[in-house]
Amino acid sequence: MTTQEILEAARGAKTAVALSDSGTRDSALYGMADALCAPESMDAILAANAEDMAAAKGRISDVMLDRLALTPQRIEAMAKGIRDVAALPDPVGRVLSHIERPNGLVIEKTAVPMGVIAIIYESRPNVTSDAAALAIKSGNACILRCGKEAWRSANAIVQALRQGLRANGLPETAVCLIEDTTHASANALMTAVGYVDLLIPRGGAGLIRACVENAKVPCIQTGTGICHIFVDDTADQTKALDIIENAKASRPSVCNAEEVCLVHSAIASEFLPKLAQRLGPDRTAKGLHPVELRLDERAAALIPGTPAGPKDFDTEFLDYILAVKVVDSVEEAIAHIAAHSTGHSEAILTRTDAHAALFTAAVDSAAVYVNCSTRFTDGGEFGLGCEMGISTQKLHARGPMGLGELCSYKYIIHGNGQTR
Repeated sequence: MTTQEILEAARGAKTAVALSDSGTRDSALYGMADALCAPESMDAILAANAEDMAAAKGRISDVMLDRLALTPQRIEAMAKGIRDVAALPDPVGRVLSHIERPNGLVIEKTAVPMGVIAIIYESRPNVTSDAAALAIKSGNACILRCGKEAWRSANAIVQALRQGLRANGLPETAVCLIEDTTHASANALMTAVGYVDLLIPRGGAGLIRACVENAKVPCIQTGTGICHIFVDDTADQTKALDIIENAKASRPSVCNAEEVCLVHSAIASEFLPKLAQRLGPDRTAKGLHPVELRLDERAAALIPGTPAGPKDFDTEFLDYILAVKVVDSVEEAIAHIAAHSTGHSEAILTRTDAHAALFTAAVDSAAVYVNCSTRFTDGGEFGLGCEMGISTQKLHARGPMGLGELCSYKYIIHGNGQTR
């Protein structure tokens, strides 16, 4: 199908999904999850993914290849995400506020579906099922546009998901995958006035910038993640090492991975050698990928590493690289984050309550942590089932976007002959 035909098909499906009852949508979601894990679907998805992996090898980094790779366990996890969404309360029709006026009017602010949600994303096949599940649960149709590296995988996933829709009386075109992976299809979605009710770009800085600058349809800016962790002078250093290794190295290719570590000067000479040992030789000895440290001048005077370049504190590495800077106070850490953060996720590791309170009040990011890893900025970890993306803007949606953020609202007014 052409992109225009897909736009028309999704627009044609949105009313049926919006008017379906909660039971129908939930049954469709459970059917989608079951279809995803059916042996024939599993085989088709893994075969498609193997083709994607073979085509991408040597063209994208090993870290990005890991994002692209699917296994039976990852497909089962995708199905679990769909079931988790199905089990959540229905957001459609929820009364957000109820007002009774002196003249007898009853005014209810009521949650309603957006309509058609378009998602542009890159080489993460699991986004395909996450986005489809959230869209259907919230009464929306969705148009998916993935990167060319993941298209075969996404197409096989969509074919399975559509089985669940058909089996439960919902139009299969409620979940559509764009077939054209050139820039033309992305531009078509950005300018699809009258077809797309909400556009969500989910990917790197270039994709998000292009959508924000060129979209003529409503667009939510999702996050590039230059995420910071500040190790305060009273931090529990053993826990800090565990948290930093998790935040940086558990999955460096994701947007909630730590990219910058700020260390209080009062403990830098003690803590930084421990950090260098933990992220370098200790990981190598375990057969794990070491983390390259990009050091400012003060950190470089204390431990070996790569001197930080002018852009290293403004880069989302998405790799085993961590920029490290020594600061003299919590206030300096806050100022650095204000100057360099993308507004995604930041953490303070401290045992000083006043510093934690100042940090959480002053840092203007979507998620601000005290004594834990930034890797928790995720819809599933926040109890949302899964997520449509991490919004780093402030209007309508902020942080992990779940069902509530995929609904708009309208006012429904009940009267008994009142006139004005």
